Amino acid sequence: MAQLSPVLKQATPVLAERGEGVYLYDKDDRRYLDFTAGIGVTSTGHCHPRVVEAAQRQVATLIHGQYTTVMHEPLLRLTERLGDVLPDGVDSLFYMNSGSEAVEAAVRLARHATGRQNILVFQGGFHGRTMGAAALTTAGTKFRAGLGPLMPGVVVAPFPTAYRYGWSEDEATRFALQELDYVLATSGAPKDIAAFIVEPVLGEGGYIPAPPAFLDGLRERADRHGFLLIVDEVQTGFGRTGRFWGHQHSGVRPDILITAKGLASGFPLSAIAAPAALMERAWPGSQGGTYGGNAVACAAALATLDVIQDEGLVENAAKMGARLQDGLRKVAADHPAVGDVRGLGLMQASEFTTPGGEPDPGAAQRAHKAAADRGLLLLTCGAHGNVVRMIPALVVDSGQIDEALALWREAVTEATA
Repeated sequence: MAQLSPVLKQATPVLAERGEGVYLYDKDDRRYLDFTAGIGVTSTGHCHPRVVEAAQRQVATLIHGQYTTVMHEPLLRLTERLGDVLPDGVDSLFYMNSGSEAVEAAVRLARHATGRQNILVFQGGFHGRTMGAAALTTAGTKFRAGLGPLMPGVVVAPFPTAYRYGWSEDEATRFALQELDYVLATSGAPKDIAAFIVEPVLGEGGYIPAPPAFLDGLRERADRHGFLLIVDEVQTGFGRTGRFWGHQHSGVRPDILITAKGLASGFPLSAIAAPAALMERAWPGSQGGTYGGNAVACAAALATLDVIQDEGLVENAAKMGARLQDGLRKVAADHPAVGDVRGLGLMQASEFTTPGGEPDPGAAQRAHKAAADRGLLLLTCGAHGNVVRMIPALVVDSGQIDEALALWREAVTEATA
């Protein structure tokens, strides 16, 4: 009999039978409060009726219209609609299936457009598992170990992880920008660098928001040296952080924006967006793919945009995120093992540390398991696996936030007893 790869490890013990909103149900109809959202994918909740209806309607008319062979209406309408939410001047789109594909497409575009080959990334960043994307990923050695040689031309600089350094956010930002300048002077010649790529909030790296001053510093240096600024919004986009795009917590303007995950409420779809004058500098034949811009995924993405707008989900993410963070900080205040609580919007994390300030993955894993035992599904992240993250769907309400916090308090109490 065939079986799943033994390397695949489930984060929770749940065999999901169905999903509705922020809840999953197993075959025994036990209900779980899902604060993973498929790693930030089911932005409008599980099986939102409007997304389901749009996908069902599209399945009955056209499932696959390969978009370098024929064009289809859902793709054209989605492109037009995304123009309403993309940053000013970022008006040209190329569609793929996964975040990793989009990251690699952004790198290819940056190299073609600038004639330079190097990409500068930041410690703790996660950009995917494919060969090119893994070369850009420094969120943990597990994502790139045993793969060498990886794609060359990657330069790494520090990210302002204030808690790890034991500094204020301002101190960490000054340090990271000073070190970035040192990297540019010692190991990454500016004339060779095509682009910076940065997450507005580190995802797998520990849910660490990029300070606005740091992003401002990247924009200034990109302009000064002729780099492009690529913002990886795979996890932070589509309202997740309480703004439509994560970079909107600062005033920066990206040259290339990457989106995936919450774009289509669970259907595989990703994209890169850039100004048309930049996008047209991609070399002929460099953009394409069999499934990119799938008609059903595009229909689901259109419905996702409608739901986000009509139900005020960006505003809800900001409001519920503040409520969640406040509650998490109250739990941390009573449990010293939780050394830090941080995040933006509905992208929140609790970091577990020892009394000496060292990472404590054991406590994080115990809290994660204790939460699942109580019906609250969470994920871990961070280089040491000592961070527990909460990523509920954007439709989450105050009662569900409070329910999750009550279960989390019990789980942390058990894990740290």
